[in-house]
Amino acid sequence: MNGLDAQVAALLRQVAHEAVMPRYRNLRDSEIIEKATDDLVTVADREAEKMLSEGLADIMPQAAVVGEEAAFADATVLKRLSGLCWIIDPIDGTSNFASGSGHFALMVALAEAGEAQAGWIYDPRRGRMCTATRGAGAHIAGERFQSRPSGHAPPTLAAMTRYMTSGQRSVFEREIAPRYTLVSAPGCAAEQYPLTAFGEHDIAIYERTLAWDHAAGALFLNEAGGKCARQDGSAYRVDSDRKGMIAAATPPIWEEFVSRLDRSGYRPGD
Repeated sequence: MNGLDAQVAALLRQVAHEAVMPRYRNLRDSEIIEKATDDLVTVADREAEKMLSEGLADIMPQAAVVGEEAAFADATVLKRLSGLCWIIDPIDGTSNFASGSGHFALMVALAEAGEAQAGWIYDPRRGRMCTATRGAGAHIAGERFQSRPSGHAPPTLAAMTRYMTSGQRSVFEREIAPRYTLVSAPGCAAEQYPLTAFGEHDIAIYERTLAWDHAAGALFLNEAGGKCARQDGSAYRVDSDRKGMIAAATPPIWEEFVSRLDRSGYRPGD
């Protein structure tokens, strides 16, 4: 996997340098499009996905490609998620990128039979490359990394409550939030997963679990020794349309939080 890891990392850096960063804080209004309510795409997203798709196809021609923008344009692309495939989020945190503030990153995962096998998260502003390979650990800039808790009491919790239903939000605000130290979610899974692993946020709760947002990050956190799984404990699959997932810096923190969710009556997708 080392040769593959280096090729994909080099491609991500190239695409960030050529297609993404030249447009950071340099976008015209016409280059920012609301493709759905509260869901933006920019000319940089589209160019980066095209470059990544072509580059990854050269690296591993036998793997299909599933890009976020390609799947939005043609939902049948999602059928490729059950086989050997590359999964691309050309810019995770597009709203942050478009506004010129907040966090964003490029993400790629390699999946097979519905499970992520390798993942890359590249933050071009920091020049930070987070990588993971199933069964071989998580790395930052090539150095092995171990997830750690924040040490806060009560533990820190980040939640994108705007994706919750009114019923979920009511239970969350009444039964869950008062028992944790709430922290602001960055609006970018590519930043949220490292924050959880780095000991900044102990727990993150997700409702939307699209493959391009979570394949690389969930693998990174699990390989770093944290835990990311569905509320019922089952593993995340990139080819599933289920909702809801919990990420935590350590398995014990995950277990305690999920136990509280279960007792409160909170259910994903309700």
